[in-house]
Amino acid sequence: MGKVVGRRGFLVAGAVGGSGLLLRRAFQPLPADASPVHDPGHGRGHGRGSADVPVTPPLEKFVDPLPRPVSAVPDPSVYPGADYYEITMRESEWCFHRDLDPAPVWGYWAGNPHDPDRPLGMGYLGPTVNATKGRPAVVKYRTELPADRHMFQFVIDRIREGDPRLAPPRYHGMPSLPPDVNVWNVVHQHGGFTPPQSDGAPMQWFSPEGVRGPFYTTLDPGKTAPNEAICVYTNRERSAMLWYHDHAMGITSLNVYAGLAGLWLVDDPADERLGLPRGEFEIPLILQDRTFNEDGSLAYTLAHAEGADTPVVNGKAYPFLAVQPRRYRLRILNGSNERFWRLRFHADGDAAPEVFLPFWLIGTDGGFRAPLRMLNFLISPAERYDLVIDFGRVPPGTTVTLRNYNAPVHYPGGGGPEISEVMQFRVTEPMPEGGDPTTPPEELALRPVEPIRPRPGTRRRQWVVHQKAAFHGMTFNGVPFMAPSEDFVAAGSSEIWEYVNPNHEAHPMHVHLVNFQVLNRQPIDATAYRDAFRKWLDGGRVPADRPVLEHYVTGPPIPPDPDEAHSWKDTVKVYPESVTRIVIAEFAPPTGRIASIPGSGTEFPATYIQHCHILEHEDDDLMRPWTIVTERT
Repeated sequence: MGKVVGRRGFLVAGAVGGSGLLLRRAFQPLPADASPVHDPGHGRGHGRGSADVPVTPPLEKFVDPLPRPVSAVPDPSVYPGADYYEITMRESEWCFHRDLDPAPVWGYWAGNPHDPDRPLGMGYLGPTVNATKGRPAVVKYRTELPADRHMFQFVIDRIREGDPRLAPPRYHGMPSLPPDVNVWNVVHQHGGFTPPQSDGAPMQWFSPEGVRGPFYTTLDPGKTAPNEAICVYTNRERSAMLWYHDHAMGITSLNVYAGLAGLWLVDDPADERLGLPRGEFEIPLILQDRTFNEDGSLAYTLAHAEGADTPVVNGKAYPFLAVQPRRYRLRILNGSNERFWRLRFHADGDAAPEVFLPFWLIGTDGGFRAPLRMLNFLISPAERYDLVIDFGRVPPGTTVTLRNYNAPVHYPGGGGPEISEVMQFRVTEPMPEGGDPTTPPEELALRPVEPIRPRPGTRRRQWVVHQKAAFHGMTFNGVPFMAPSEDFVAAGSSEIWEYVNPNHEAHPMHVHLVNFQVLNRQPIDATAYRDAFRKWLDGGRVPADRPVLEHYVTGPPIPPDPDEAHSWKDTVKVYPESVTRIVIAEFAPPTGRIASIPGSGTEFPATYIQHCHILEHEDDDLMRPWTIVTERT
């Protein structure tokens, strides 16, 4: 795992498949007073926990219909030429399953310009923002969450106490978390082409009581209260499914687990000509795993175990969806904190002509790609897959189960609770007259993504996943997140980034602002490289003495996986014992005024971040800033 001992479970002494030896340790549960359930004095949970990891009570599968997140309604009158939203973070109740009681959750609620007394949301997660390509959006975020105590306060308390399994090391004595605040938030539009002041970086947080982080920013400050921030989004991305989620320093994992995530769809009106399934036949699926206490409340178990034990899709455990025998478009987000999923569609019943139903991949994180026929796919946290599947290939009455297999929580060598069934599609709805009017996926007129071809001499930048010792957090290049930016990128330039992972598990790496393409991967002698890199760090990080990566490769470059080749990505799987190379065509943030708001465009130097999207790793320091400058350095 990334933070090999810490919020997870085991340590590495060597490398998988290499000369070293992989040593796993038993989980070291927190003491009984560090319960992963809610404190009974605050009306949540079922009382004082024990040293055992909570387990979800037995649930009958496939008895709850799949919810569909509501859509936020914009107000176009506030900022001319832009859509305006007010999105508030609140605590409310949500029932995750028929056999569980409603329980406290956190979620986003959108203001309703047509009826201010009826905000839009479910309680858990957030409403979907349906944006139009090229039309800016302005969002006022507000937090009205309980300020006195976090839903998972026991984790915050342990971090403040310096528990080495939870707390990253302090940088020059700075506290890991704000000392006098228990709840703080900031919202990141994941995948967005966004100026840095609206990026939702971790230190831009603000609290329900109006306490603000050191880099808090807001546009139009005269229109914000202390517990609010205004951000602006260009929506100049390709037609794609983005998402938005909490990104607060040190507690992103807790806030997202509590429910703070939602979808952001950028739609190009020109896509209507493609003949894709739309409306009720375009289904968003937010995949998560959660563990529940006996009373139905969320049990945050990831402080001392790998992954949660129950699949949750759009906020329901083991849901089902009744479908017609026709083509559907599935917009899939892996919204889990740390679980990888390997998914396939299993057609149940003797009359089904195929055991595993094929589908077509038509898009990834950054938009459309040439259709690719597939039978299964591996999706890491934060990745998105855009699929077309034809339920007309099976007889009416067939049940198609979305199954998960051969995907440990920390892929490929981790453990955690196994989840084999996720949800069901029941082909029970009648087909209306006229049949299926959509275009067969193999005939879709989707323009292939042209590969980025790096020029000779394109700058290469290395990010080494490093852990100093057991019970230490992981970092990039041995540098904590709080240290000033050391990586300066020339505006308008192209670069190749090399993620060097000498450890035994994969990391989903996300880069803010840009889309990129996967260039290749190459195996390395992980043990030798790790030893040399540690020696270099201990020797003072002299640039001329840095280990030369090419001296440690053990085989030729490997092309991208078929589902990521010729695709636009903002999150990439960095596999173990290898270097993963991505190529970024151009670093060019939006510089002009957006939505006519002064100060809304990018000013240089412009700092963004990149990080592991296993949220517990991100919180534990596997995150670094990088800065765009107007002159090459």
